[in-house]
Amino acid sequence: MSTLDTSTLLAQLRALLTLTNTEIQVAETRIAQARTEAVRKELSENADKGRARAEAIEAAIRDLGSVPEVVGPFLGRAVAAIKAMAEQAQPFDEALLGDLALEHQLLDRSRYIKALATAAGQREIVTLADRLITAHSATVEWLTTVLAEDALGGPAALRRTVLQAATGTAVKLFNLPVTWSARGLDRALDTVRTTPPALGELLARGAHAGDVAVKTLSASRDAALESAEQVTRHEGAAAAADALHSIRATTGVLEPGELPVGDYDELNVSQAVAAVKDLTEPADIRAIVAYEEAHKKRHGVVSAAQTRLAAIAQEVTGLS
Repeated sequence: MSTLDTSTLLAQLRALLTLTNTEIQVAETRIAQARTEAVRKELSENADKGRARAEAIEAAIRDLGSVPEVVGPFLGRAVAAIKAMAEQAQPFDEALLGDLALEHQLLDRSRYIKALATAAGQREIVTLADRLITAHSATVEWLTTVLAEDALGGPAALRRTVLQAATGTAVKLFNLPVTWSARGLDRALDTVRTTPPALGELLARGAHAGDVAVKTLSASRDAALESAEQVTRHEGAAAAADALHSIRATTGVLEPGELPVGDYDELNVSQAVAAVKDLTEPADIRAIVAYEEAHKKRHGVVSAAQTRLAAIAQEVTGLS
């Protein structure tokens, strides 16, 4: 093996090690956002497997007669910490796209390393590269599924942070076509202002419909949201009313009679799981999960709903 070949392979292994350390920290950050215990366990296992991959990469670097950089793990943690702080001000999908870009980098570099190791006759590194390719391909598929779940309305395997939820809602409402009259908006705001004074103070500071909707959501005034939805629909603003209904559904404040499963409150866990498996619309699954998380907190039902949505998402993206 030539010195040039060794130098290139070592450079790629070191770059891969830094990215792997970042991946470990990202996985540990995401654990707190896991929607179910199964997802939390999966993320914890991913972090452990990431550490094992990092150790294998370090061993490969030593086998080539070099020494892993001491700052590698610290750099990876720093990059992940900066990423975590930055994405607090991003919509949820942008944060996930960042995770997906990281995994594609890991996957592409692993494939390149396999080619370099094959040319150099480094069979053990070829085997390591195959292991990395398998792992990162699986993670790319998982993140693609989570993104698709979110695009379909959720519930995604990962929860939004509070800031991500607010940012995403603001973007969505800002882009809504406003087709209703100023008088109709005034009526909606007047209706919401009839709710407790704390909400009225927020509304007094709100300058536009998006601001009002986001602050209404943040204040957890369920009655205000319901009233605003009714008024906006009455005024002929179907798009805005649908957006408010979606907010109510995703925050679990729909009335039992509004749920997509009849007599839902009367169902036991087994019956609720069976009903969820029959749902075909992501919005219906989202409504059930939000209601469960807000009221009943039956983890078996939430996990079943998550699994059902993942299957739909994989079908949409062509992964199934």
